[in-house]
Amino acid sequence: MPAGLHERGGPITVVRMADRIRFVLNDQPVEIDGLSPMTTLLDWLREHRGLKGTKEGCAEGDCGACTVVLERPDGKHEAMNSCIALLGQIDGLVVRTVEGLQAAGGEPHPVQAAMADADATQCGFCTPGFVMTAYAFASGGESADPDTIHDALAGNLCRCTGYRPIVAAMTQVAGLPIEPPAIAAARTAAASFDDRFHAPRSLTELLALRAAHPDALLLAGATDLGLLASRSRKPPSAVIHLAYVPELTAVDETSKDVTIGAAVSYARATPPLAASFPALRPYLSRLGSRQIRTMGTLGGNIGTASPIGDMPPVLIALGARLKLVSPRGARELALESFFLDYRKTALAPDEVIENITVPKLEADEMFFCDKLSKRRDQDISTVAAGYRLAVEHGRVRRARLAFGGMAATPRRAEAVEAALVNDGFAAAARALAATFTPIDDWRGTAAYRLQAAQNLLRRLELRMASPAYALEVEAL
Repeated sequence: MPAGLHERGGPITVVRMADRIRFVLNDQPVEIDGLSPMTTLLDWLREHRGLKGTKEGCAEGDCGACTVVLERPDGKHEAMNSCIALLGQIDGLVVRTVEGLQAAGGEPHPVQAAMADADATQCGFCTPGFVMTAYAFASGGESADPDTIHDALAGNLCRCTGYRPIVAAMTQVAGLPIEPPAIAAARTAAASFDDRFHAPRSLTELLALRAAHPDALLLAGATDLGLLASRSRKPPSAVIHLAYVPELTAVDETSKDVTIGAAVSYARATPPLAASFPALRPYLSRLGSRQIRTMGTLGGNIGTASPIGDMPPVLIALGARLKLVSPRGARELALESFFLDYRKTALAPDEVIENITVPKLEADEMFFCDKLSKRRDQDISTVAAGYRLAVEHGRVRRARLAFGGMAATPRRAEAVEAALVNDGFAAAARALAATFTPIDDWRGTAAYRLQAAQNLLRRLELRMASPAYALEVEAL
């Protein structure tokens, strides 16, 4: 048995050492020493491991050519972009690449066979990414309906052939039994891999590191920060990785609230959020591809403080609250008060976001949300909006409205709320013009954004008037 491995009544367990990155790759334990944890997983696979099946297409998590699969201990398989994943993030995980699909005798995996049978490849550059997406999809026991397959494939692009044969292959492998990983990776307490990449395993460690390294960037999913290492080739000088802190990865639900840890992925956050707020399910399906939702987090989306981030407007409308923690203690802050100016927040240098709590709807309330973007899939919003409404006899009696892309920060629209409650939707649309000064960029002019937001209020009025229309809109 290789050094560092031992049996514990079942699968082989990898035991971490404090100064090394350890994970499982294609059923084999891997130990990395002497290489920067800021190296992308894609670069390591190709340049240090010689696994050339995983490709670099866009280097920013859009095209899916770099897709690999994380195999969770519970048997769940999740596709992810290796081009923006840093090696330090992979510590303690189980990863599979396209080379790891073939059986010992060299026989193709059923997913690979299905792609070949359907003639679902042409030049072949994007094919490994599609194969790995199909592998993750097959293991999920999902139905082969067109909408589900579209969602699974949204993060993979093919530039030289049609998608029909790829969809046919996905249909063939839907629900294919996939064995859980034979080797499980385990973590022990370790705070750092080197003086640049810190990976605390407890909230106490995290806060101590935050106080000691106030200039280090907080790393959650790396869907934003990973671009510094992949596309820009200028990784940050120091990061504190949040994914292993229990308080930041917890999900809790009561009769009144849903609380999501700041480092919980969208893939994990979607089921509890969508159960309480059904309008969020189609909205979150457009936030990014499955590869991005495997990595991205609510806390990261909030912490970057982008005026066009997808989640802040809908969470502000829902009345979300943040729990901020530091060595000085904890405090609670309404999300709408967190954003101070363009890319500036109320987060103190020694603070981190621990979780986000969202109050559930009251019996008389309804919630809707909208996202306008240049592309349906894989695009940041031009305008995003959330609306939490209390309705009585067809009239809005209470409202919380928030918009993104309409100012330097995501913002609640109190004046628009008052106009809606007092004078109706036409007055609310007029109040938008007096409330917001939209940003003006290549995604949309200020004039377009203002008109689009006013039209979204008219759409909201139609939603309330016609349940059938509401269902049609949510399907868009």
